[in-house]
Amino acid sequence: MKVDARLPQGLPPAAVARAARDFEDAGYDGLWTRESSHDPFVPLGIAAEHTASLRLGTSIAVAFARSPMNLAYLGNDLAFYSGGRFALGLGSQVRAHVERRYSMPWSAPARRMAELVSAIREIWRCWETGARLSFEGDFYRHTLMTPAFTPEPHPHGPPPILLAAVGERMTEVAGEVADGLLVHGFTTPRYLREVTLPTLERGLAASGRARTAVEVSAPVLLATGATEEAMAESVHAVRKQIAFYGSTPAYRPVLERHGWGELAGELHRLSRARQWDAMTALVDDDVLHAFAVVAEPERTAAEVMRRMDGLADRISFYTVADTDPAVPALAARALAAGPGL
Repeated sequence: MKVDARLPQGLPPAAVARAARDFEDAGYDGLWTRESSHDPFVPLGIAAEHTASLRLGTSIAVAFARSPMNLAYLGNDLAFYSGGRFALGLGSQVRAHVERRYSMPWSAPARRMAELVSAIREIWRCWETGARLSFEGDFYRHTLMTPAFTPEPHPHGPPPILLAAVGERMTEVAGEVADGLLVHGFTTPRYLREVTLPTLERGLAASGRARTAVEVSAPVLLATGATEEAMAESVHAVRKQIAFYGSTPAYRPVLERHGWGELAGELHRLSRARQWDAMTALVDDDVLHAFAVVAEPERTAAEVMRRMDGLADRISFYTVADTDPAVPALAARALAAGPGL
């Protein structure tokens, strides 16, 4: 099982370079950025320059905030700058953000995502082979490419495309058209085993591909600390994060799988009233342990392996408190060592 790190947001360039080197030296296999308050692509250009082996990727960049052509250029350039170590991880976001924050169109997200991936690949094929660009779909149309706007060829080829999914239809799309599945942080091992992976298999079957064609990457919510105070702070932060995710109607099926549908409704009601503390208090120990690894630093690796072995090809630690970075790094080294944790 490969173990990836997550780059903190908002770091200045020198700190990005230092953090990327530190993650590589600590034994991590990859480094992810995400799109929230900062662009996810810019730091990866810096990280590519200052690392040699880390796999670099976006988890996620908002697909529908950009056109296939934008994403094709970004993916091609970062594949070149990283020496073939970049992975283009995309997610749909939700309708309100796409329409009201990005001022972009929203419709049939699963169908649109499948077409967007096909359009990106057609653009890359045009650049690689010199063939005429001719893509006309229901949502995207790309029919113009001249030599002046065609990137020079490079030896690394196009990057893999990974899709984030929670709902079953988007998970099927990942199986049908993507090179990888980015599992959402609001996921339990049970939901992965009973819903996500069987749904992914349906998508793979529709495209005639084997399970090995798609890499499954899963974040693991982690509550840990070297002292009682640090552990309590981390546990509270994770409860708060679970409550926030659980209030989102799109994520209700995960709670329903465990018989917690009423909790989903109550969290949504409290979120609309902005009663954040009351939401956190509803996340009891059963819910906490379903979604998160709660363990002392020396037990973290064994607990992660117990929960995730056979469910994911690579994992990353999802910490929401001010966790000492040495703690997940210790677990990453232990996981890299393999059996005998």
